[in-house]
Amino acid sequence: MSGHLMGVYNRAPVEVERGEGARLYAADGTVYLDCVMGISTNALGHAHPKLVQALKDQAEKLWHVSNIFKIPGQDALADRLSTNSFADVVFFTNSGTEAVECALKTARKYHSANGQPERIDIYGFDGSFHGRTYGAINAAANPSYTDGFGPPMEGFHQLKWGDHDAIKAAIAQPTTAAIIVEPVQGEGGCRAMPEQCLRGLRELCDEYGVLIIFDEVQCGMGRTGKLWAHEWAGMAPDIMAIAKALGGGFPVGACLATAEAAKGMTVGAHGSTFGGNPLAMAVGNAAFEEISKPETLANVNEIAGYLKQQLHGLKERFPDVIADVRGKGLLIGVKLIPNNREFMGWARDENHLLVAGGGDNCVRMLPPLNFTRDDAAEAIARFEKTCEFARGNMAA
Repeated sequence: MSGHLMGVYNRAPVEVERGEGARLYAADGTVYLDCVMGISTNALGHAHPKLVQALKDQAEKLWHVSNIFKIPGQDALADRLSTNSFADVVFFTNSGTEAVECALKTARKYHSANGQPERIDIYGFDGSFHGRTYGAINAAANPSYTDGFGPPMEGFHQLKWGDHDAIKAAIAQPTTAAIIVEPVQGEGGCRAMPEQCLRGLRELCDEYGVLIIFDEVQCGMGRTGKLWAHEWAGMAPDIMAIAKALGGGFPVGACLATAEAAKGMTVGAHGSTFGGNPLAMAVGNAAFEEISKPETLANVNEIAGYLKQQLHGLKERFPDVIADVRGKGLLIGVKLIPNNREFMGWARDENHLLVAGGGDNCVRMLPPLNFTRDDAAEAIARFEKTCEFARGNMAA
């Protein structure tokens, strides 16, 4: 391993050589069942043939021109996203945190365009994660991501999940610009905001002229069994950040907004050199086509139902290991009694099952949206063996 990499990652001791479908092949020959999928990113598994072909075809034509010229793939993907969502307009980025950054700027610019530049306050929620740019870390305000990076940025505040009185008071403030929330938290431990709370949030924000920003970077793009997680609540935000699965593993993000919410984003207000590049758009269009198919979303709901049922069964059999099963669709959180990081290591090293970490001592199961029933059964069998191993270790 190179000693010249900045030491910011606590990497697992796995050197990956290639991937195919739901499996990762390590350089030492070990084959892993992958329920991390690049942290909810490779939504169609590794090396999906349609995405590979789209990338190859585009790579032979054009890689980059920047946004000083028209990029036809942007028009096509923006049309697809708008037709299949609440949004009227789209801005393309390279990542989720850039999509969040655009969303935060869009919200403040909206109020400025309305002659209310004093409306700058953005309210986030405890346990949230919005990425690693300055705006994103301040919106989430997790001390482990903000410590050492200078004073808190002005205009960012935190609310407690479920503290309805504080939420109402925050929205009623005359300087409030927007509320930012993940309909289903990813890093925060797979907490889903109750559907009636999302509907209540929409009503309150409408009453006080406050915008709602949804961060669906992890929970969007089919992950919950509908194309967008907020669809379950039968409401919509004003602005939404998406990424991860949008490119099926290729770096791409997007900020979606209504025409009204984006009224301040005029020429020169924002930009990106690589955002919406031809390679990303080619893969994004191919990924969106596959993910948005009714059969893909039906598979998510079927496999999610099976996994949840089986995990609840394991919780009954291993009450000393599993404390709770939560989440929505194929964004599944298992709250553990043993340390979650240790459990991830046991799953990986003893049973060749890859699961992701999460807040609140959870592990996350984030399999591809085209996970088969056989793959799901195998994942449960390996998870069960890991629970047995954990029980033995705890007894020892």
